[in-house]
Amino acid sequence: MRNIRMTISYDGSTYYGFQTQPKGNTVQDVLEEAIRVLTGEEATITASGRTDAGVHARGQVINFETASPIPVERWALALNSRLPDDIVVLQAEEVPLNFHASYHAKRKTYRYGIDTTKFGDVFERRYRLHVPLPLRLEEMRRAIAHLKGKHDFTSFASTRSAKSSHVRTILDARIEASEGKLDIFLTGDGFLYNMVRIVVGTLMWVGEGKLTAKDVKRILEAKERSAAGPTAMAHGLMLWEVQYDD
Repeated sequence: MRNIRMTISYDGSTYYGFQTQPKGNTVQDVLEEAIRVLTGEEATITASGRTDAGVHARGQVINFETASPIPVERWALALNSRLPDDIVVLQAEEVPLNFHASYHAKRKTYRYGIDTTKFGDVFERRYRLHVPLPLRLEEMRRAIAHLKGKHDFTSFASTRSAKSSHVRTILDARIEASEGKLDIFLTGDGFLYNMVRIVVGTLMWVGEGKLTAKDVKRILEAKERSAAGPTAMAHGLMLWEVQYDD
């Protein structure tokens, strides 16, 4: 058997998330069907992490075992010819059999995109939240700085989170601004269910003047979901990059 690792991009607009579920139409379902058509095998994909319905990925990482003799340099081309236009394999490589896309991930980066133009960019509508309001950018930057480091992020986790611990480490948190656009980047050793979207919803309240930067520190210490802001809409979120020690 061989273990194949792939980096993939996908537009999650029409899918019910990455992970297979009873109602179908997931990114995992489509990928596994393409592998079955290509190799005749019923492969089971492991991903670095699941993304919810409507969430996109620029650099999702997956792995699966196969007995196929297809040369590793041919996998991307072969699968892309069998995938829809909204899923693309960017890279394929053979890795040790013990490699696990989720367990071995060391750092993940998410980007949340916001469109601040008056009427919204029609070409960005699937990938950015449209907020046609003046936002207090510098206050938002002071707020996001409070998230860096190791914290209990219970206040920024969905009440549906099943994790035994909500302690995570945020390695980098920043906001990049260009004309009409804001990009919020969070890099960490792991993320909780809806964590990034709740962070963004809270930062939006800071930007709108409903909260101050100091309130974010108070929200962290509260360890209570009701202390934070709303959950931002899914379509602005993108899994940007997953990093491994190798």
